[in-house]
Formats: sequence, C-alpha cells, structure tokens
Amino acid sequence: MVGSANLNIMIKAARKAGRSLVKDFREVENLQVSMKGAGDFVSKADLAAEKILKEELMGARPTYGWLAEEGGGEDGQDPTRRWIVDPLDGTTNFLHGLPHWAVSIALEHKGQVVAGVVFDPAKDEMFFAEKGAGAWMNESRLRVSGRSKMIESIFATGLPFGGRSDLPETLKELGRLLPACAGVRRWGAAALDMAYVGAGRYDGFWERRLNVWDVAAGLIIVREAGGLAEPIDPERDILEHGQVVCANEPIFASFAKVIRG
Repeated sequence: MVGSANLNIMIKAARKAGRSLVKDFREVENLQVSMKGAGDFVSKADLAAEKILKEELMGARPTYGWLAEEGGGEDGQDPTRRWIVDPLDGTTNFLHGLPHWAVSIALEHKGQVVAGVVFDPAKDEMFFAEKGAGAWMNESRLRVSGRSKMIESIFATGLPFGGRSDLPETLKELGRLLPACAGVRRWGAAALDMAYVGAGRYDGFWERRLNVWDVAAGLIIVREAGGLAEPIDPERDILEHGQVVCANEPIFASFAKVIRG
C-alpha cells in the first residue's frame, strides 16, 4: 500500500511516538504519574509521545491546525486542515501494564476526516485508511466481518467508571444487547476498538462521551473497511458530540436499534 504524502507522514510519526511509548511501557512501574481526574491518568510517557507527534506532524505541515488530548488546540494558517491526535489511547491499560493501547492520528479537511492511523506498538499493528483508498493493517487490506446474525456477533464498548452519570443508561443497553449476541468486550481503548471493527475482529462497537481524538481515526478506518457508522442519537454529530455506533452492514440496523432502544 503506497499512501499519500500526508499518510506517510502520519505513519512515520506514529511509529516514532510508539517507540518512545514502548520504552516507557517496559518500565511502567517506575513512571511518575499524576492524577488528572477520576479514572483518567496522564503520565510523562503520554506527554513525551505528544511532543514527538507535534514535532513530526507540525514540522512537516506547519500551516495545519492542531488538536490533541494533552496540549489542546491551535488554529493553523490553513483553516481547512487539522491534525487530531491522541498520543496514548488506553492510558489506564498502559499504566497497569496491559499491552492494549495505541497512538491515534487523524487528518481533518473541511470538517471531514480524510486519513487516519491507529498504531498498536505493543503488537506492532498499524491500522490506517485514507478516504477512497480503503483500510489496511500493516500490509493487509481490511474488511469488516461478514457475519449477518446478531447472536453470532461480538461487540465492544466502553463502560462508565469513577462515578460517571451515564452508568444507568449503559447498563440498560447491555441488558438489551447481551441476550441477543455472542458477547461484549470492554478493552479500554476506543481507537483500537474501532480499528478492530474495521479488521473484522469485532462485529460492532458503540460508546458515548468520547472525545474527538478518541474516535476520528477509527471512524475512517471503519468506513473504508466497508462498515457503517452513525451517531447514537441521529440528531447529533459523531465528532462534535463524541458518540458512535458502528458495525458491518448486514447487522448494523439491528445492532443500532438495540443500542438506541
């Protein structure tokens, strides 16, 4: 797969940040960690990875805008293009020594995500997609799963933690979904969850209260792999309101109906 210049910049940046994170992951017990909020940690490794990504991406495209989890947003000279970055999706996994976390980079053009990279350094899996060019994992083309029955399908989501107010709603969704499917997984990294839908590992994913950097790159990977993605509330916007339901086409309508109640 030969991508555009921008995609190659994104992949290079993700690999460089990933190398830094893997080095710190091996010494995770020694990391100095500060509390950023209930269940939401930030580490020196996270900040170091974001610094690398900003140097690589903005160094290559200095006129683009910038939005990242730790460093906030900056307008660029080019108002139509913006990098959307999560240097460490799955921070809590990382800090507990669980090898399921990722670097997520998306490129937005005129309000639409046109390229996305989700890199899992612990497993050396690089998921990426460009608008109109399909989705890939390393050298392999991605396709969503071909399952057509809910009862044979596995879904993923995030579960509220630390006293979040959406727990009752989530429990109701699980109560409707669990009897109708083959299982639900909660692995704690939304960008990877969406990449796994694109790879056919999960049949669908849903979650509310996400940030734009959690969902932007995964969104284009799902769609370019042949999946469907919509906001849970049809009146809202996925990126603006941070909610998404996605799946392969045969089960999307049934899955979305269960989640929306």
